[in-house]
Amino acid sequence: MTRKIQVYIASSLDGFIAGPDNDLSWLPGPPEDGSDNGFGAFMAGIGALLMGRATYDVVSGFEGPWPYGDTPVLVASNRPLAGSVATVRRVEGDISSLLAQARAAAGDRDVYLDGGNLIRQAMDAGQVDRLTVTMVPVILGRGHPLFAGVEHRRRLELVSSQPLPGGMVQLTYIPASSA
Repeated sequence: MTRKIQVYIASSLDGFIAGPDNDLSWLPGPPEDGSDNGFGAFMAGIGALLMGRATYDVVSGFEGPWPYGDTPVLVASNRPLAGSVATVRRVEGDISSLLAQARAAAGDRDVYLDGGNLIRQAMDAGQVDRLTVTMVPVILGRGHPLFAGVEHRRRLELVSSQPLPGGMVQLTYIPASSA
């Protein structure tokens, strides 16, 4: 079984993954029923996470425990990481090299790809195997777009859609050529 490159991300209805200045205040908190909207099940199959530097900077500023536990996290950056968690390391290279490093770290499990710029690069390189986007019912008007700037059109096939609490909808796609 081949290891997959998977994206798991939230987006506003107008396609932003963060507001201006990396504002995430529009994201809903945990569901009242204690569930995690499938994130735990998703992470159970992940062997390593590759994220962009801006994403790392935002996540490392969250209060509470490190959200990725013992999962190796590779941060694509040409700058040193200050005060990082023991499971976090900096990596450099083009998208193919970064994904190869993440696959090596993941062993026989999948890679979780996070961060708008890296996601766009991997989409352009045809390297995303599965894309799960949770649409949050909010319109931000501006911020950090998920797909704006991709260079190549990609057709996707919907493999599942699931309504979630608070009017959210989780959509999962695979590249149409993989169908």
